[in-house]
Amino acid sequence: MKGKLIWSVFWALIGVFVIFVGMIFTPPVNELLFGEYNPTLLGYIFVSSGGVVLTGLGVTLLVLTAKTKVERRLKKFLLLTEASFVGLPVFGILHNAVSGLTNFEEPVFFILAIIVCPVGFLVGAIGSIVLRVKKSRTEKKLASSPQ
Repeated sequence: MKGKLIWSVFWALIGVFVIFVGMIFTPPVNELLFGEYNPTLLGYIFVSSGGVVLTGLGVTLLVLTAKTKVERRLKKFLLLTEASFVGLPVFGILHNAVSGLTNFEEPVFFILAIIVCPVGFLVGAIGSIVLRVKKSRTEKKLASSPQ
């Protein structure tokens, strides 16, 4: 049961992430949410609620993966996916906090949030999907072979 729940939450995380990013990079939606020069209230609400939903899904998946027995390589890819996704807002907040407190533009947390975390998310997600497809193909071959 928990294995199916992990994959349901995983696909929900991927789906919401794709929709969220797609809406931000679609020009008419972007202009509606963020205005021509200044963000609108709708933009703040959209980004905040999307961030809360995505972070909640990431934390849920992180806990489920840590507590459930999953194949070793798959577990590593799933943990990479969730940890990098949860790390994105954490490093963004840390960057802003350190920059605000020191009046110095801090680059380490910024690079972690903008470059390292999205790459880790993509690597983990693609690796998880590839391992899942491989496993399902192997199971189909075993099920169809005469015994």
